[in-house]
Amino acid sequence: MSSQVKLEFDVEMTCQKCVKSIENALTGVEGVKSFNVDLDKGQVIVEGTAGSEMVKNIIEKTGKRAVLKGMGGTQDHLGAAVSIMEVGKDSVRGLIRFIQSDTDTLVIDGTVDGLIPGNKHAICVHECGDISDGCNSCGEVFTSNSSHKPAEGEFGDIIAGSDGRAEFRITSDRIKIWEMIGRSMIIHNCSSDRAHRPGQPDERISCGIIARSAGLFQNNKKICACDGVTQWDERYKPVAGPGRQANL
Repeated sequence: MSSQVKLEFDVEMTCQKCVKSIENALTGVEGVKSFNVDLDKGQVIVEGTAGSEMVKNIIEKTGKRAVLKGMGGTQDHLGAAVSIMEVGKDSVRGLIRFIQSDTDTLVIDGTVDGLIPGNKHAICVHECGDISDGCNSCGEVFTSNSSHKPAEGEFGDIIAGSDGRAEFRITSDRIKIWEMIGRSMIIHNCSSDRAHRPGQPDERISCGIIARSAGLFQNNKKICACDGVTQWDERYKPVAGPGRQANL
């Protein structure tokens, strides 16, 4: 199943030395198929299967600030979406992006902070984009066929590291991005008895509405319309925890 995507970053670069350092950092990285560094545009395009947060961290280890501006698949017109996980437990925050990389494959790319280290957490699309009563008003896990097991909206489990952060990249061929827009994404805390109740995740700890987002080369934003700060300052506003950026 194909899951190649292109990641578009704005990167602060001033000279060819910057370009070379980024090229050296990305060369030979597992999951990076190809890349292009454009000094004039301040832009880095990376194609492959590597997660966006991992690639961003690699670029920033060169000493250059980077902001993810867009993601796209082999057929960019198929769309992109995002869910900001900001409802539920105050300690759990995250950003999950969705790309329909081709007609058959959905890529789920996310970073979530504040999870219990080592615990399994299930991530699922739920029926309703209604967070009026927090995560409890989002309905059940989405499925177009009640007999389908697992449900189309179930993406499996993620596990946080010792710092409570989970970075993940998952693919699914059971649901399309256009079936998800306007619904909600929920992170469940799975109890130890979940093995005896498959398909029945437990406590809803964080959720967010799934909304359309910028695809590749579709985000020209330099100043956030919400708060008037530049993208370089906005990246420090907490979404997936202190110091995490949320450039949609």
